[in-house]
Amino acid sequence: MFRKTLFPSARYLRTVSSPSAKLLSTTTRNLCCNAEAPQRLPTSQADTLMDIGTRPLFNSDHDLLRQAARRFFTEEVKPHMAQWEVDGQVSREVWRRAGELGFLGMNFPVEIGGNGGDFLDASIFIEEQGYAQSSGPGFLLHSHIVMPYITRYGTPEQISRYLPDMVAGNKISALAMTEPGAGSDLQGIKTRAVRDGDDWILNGSKTYITNGSLCDVVLVAAVTDPDAKSRAHGLSLFLVDAGTKGFNKGKKLQKLGLKAQDTSELFFEDVRLPKEALLGTELNKGFPQLMQELSQERLCVGIICMAWCEAMFEDTRNFIRDRKAFGKSLTKMQVIQHKMAELKTSICVARAFTDQCIDLHTQKRLDQYTAAMQKYWVSDLANKVAYDCLQLHGGSGYMLEYPISRSYVDMRVQTIFAGTNEIMKEIIARSIVA
Repeated sequence: MFRKTLFPSARYLRTVSSPSAKLLSTTTRNLCCNAEAPQRLPTSQADTLMDIGTRPLFNSDHDLLRQAARRFFTEEVKPHMAQWEVDGQVSREVWRRAGELGFLGMNFPVEIGGNGGDFLDASIFIEEQGYAQSSGPGFLLHSHIVMPYITRYGTPEQISRYLPDMVAGNKISALAMTEPGAGSDLQGIKTRAVRDGDDWILNGSKTYITNGSLCDVVLVAAVTDPDAKSRAHGLSLFLVDAGTKGFNKGKKLQKLGLKAQDTSELFFEDVRLPKEALLGTELNKGFPQLMQELSQERLCVGIICMAWCEAMFEDTRNFIRDRKAFGKSLTKMQVIQHKMAELKTSICVARAFTDQCIDLHTQKRLDQYTAAMQKYWVSDLANKVAYDCLQLHGGSGYMLEYPISRSYVDMRVQTIFAGTNEIMKEIIARSIVA
């Protein structure tokens, strides 16, 4: 739970000139802020799908955190997105600012360098990045994919070496699994780590690596036992620091979307690593470690896609209110009304399921099948919402000055991230036919 005494972002809130209630809709303010009969509306009953103060999953402390996160993305991320897209990466300053405000590593214990919150707190920051429709900063991968590997499987020395700087935004992390011939199928990994005395010699290449250009440390999956009965039984994970001799970052890759997010190739040529670079102390445990963390990774992709759906819907609602055709507002046309009704219904149904999954994960009860369902369904929905909302914008939707154009291309990769949706269906099917 969000605690003002733990999160520096609480200090950030004190500079907000308007009281937090002003961010609530009239309906939400009346029903959620009534001390005699406090209620939290589902998004389907709120004035907008992005209202602060809704959803029974959260409480008033969470609302304060959401207000701080929303201000951060509104004032310190969105204004810079156009330049970051030109640069092909965000600034290091925004990483340090996120760390300063307590937005990185939110759900790790203070004792190991975290911010002392829980996954509910973390989910708010993920959602607010989706609401801002700002794909540039790779915060999600850094805090909710790489950090958990280090905190759960790393040695005390590895945790103390990396986590405080990662939480502060001074060290940016990346995860290097994908190779030119190995994507969703980790059995195809060819990167090798071979013993040389007490050291390891790492050789291979990785591609499509998020935070690849900016990263200060990268978690690398490599084969350490080529004679294992399967490739999965012979994988290990290594922590490799930027600047290590033989570790080179390739060019930033040109992508259809996510243009402000640095995505790179990484090359390892006779990289000598000390034995302490092996994540944890057990060899050949990389595959089960990767599998154990995939449910959270998939849920996080679904969470940001869910928020993006709500943001695209609200942007479109505002657009059709202002836009006129044939002498009347678009909102007066039945075909537009029906399409918006379809979109809102689909979004609210998916929101209910997503909140159920967040709640399950907070209780450590989310299984791989439910996580796969949520990721597949919501990332597919995000692409449908992007398509329909762009269409409702007409020619304006094709112009980069409108957020929907960027969101349209940014959503396309979500059905590929964290395992393609075809793989998600395979996982779901196992729970049906087993």
